[in-house]
Amino acid sequence: MSVILVFLLVIAGVSFWWLSQQRLMSKPWLEHGDVLPELETTGIPTAKLGMVVLLAVIGCLFALFSSAFFMRMAVSDWQAPPLPRILWLNSLILVLSSVALQGAVSAVRKGDAGTTRLALATGGLTALAFLAGQLVAWRELAADGYPLTANPANSFFYLLTGMHGLHIVAGLVGLSATTARAWQGERPESLKSAVELCAMYWHFLLLVWLGLFVLIAGWAASFIDICRQLLS
Repeated sequence: MSVILVFLLVIAGVSFWWLSQQRLMSKPWLEHGDVLPELETTGIPTAKLGMVVLLAVIGCLFALFSSAFFMRMAVSDWQAPPLPRILWLNSLILVLSSVALQGAVSAVRKGDAGTTRLALATGGLTALAFLAGQLVAWRELAADGYPLTANPANSFFYLLTGMHGLHIVAGLVGLSATTARAWQGERPESLKSAVELCAMYWHFLLLVWLGLFVLIAGWAASFIDICRQLLS
């Protein structure tokens, strides 16, 4: 339960900061006099608000999985599998994918169509490489005698990495559509919103993956034990 609360507090803090940056908490009727301005001057784009809600739901889902992970690992039959080395490379690849999409955001805001197309394509290709690397990690574990049903720890490893991979696949659908629009010559001004949404989603999935990596590597349990010792 403490894991869920901490995760939700982090999500709430980030969401509040982001919404404050979007002036959602402002009172424009006080800033511009007694006349109520048009809706466009006050609010946050509906698509971005929807993305924030979606990311919050995804965050809660992974928080629940993480909580179940911690509760199950306390049972005596828990035997954590070794961490495949390729996960380090996969993590770097996902970081590069997120960096590429941030580059696409910067390019589309400057109206640089060529760099936008290149950055979007790079983000998609590196995401595919990440998924391929995850499959390699699964095959390595299975070949080394750590199949899905051999131990609860194995099941959680496949579950967590598989759920994250499915969200990457879902993101690739939207990213592919945005990339296709860019390569078809659509103007950067009309692509700006879609590119920003893709980058938001990708950055969030990177944070989720880093959290999962810490979890399956066994560092999270050590960190919690240290915190408990400091608070006791």
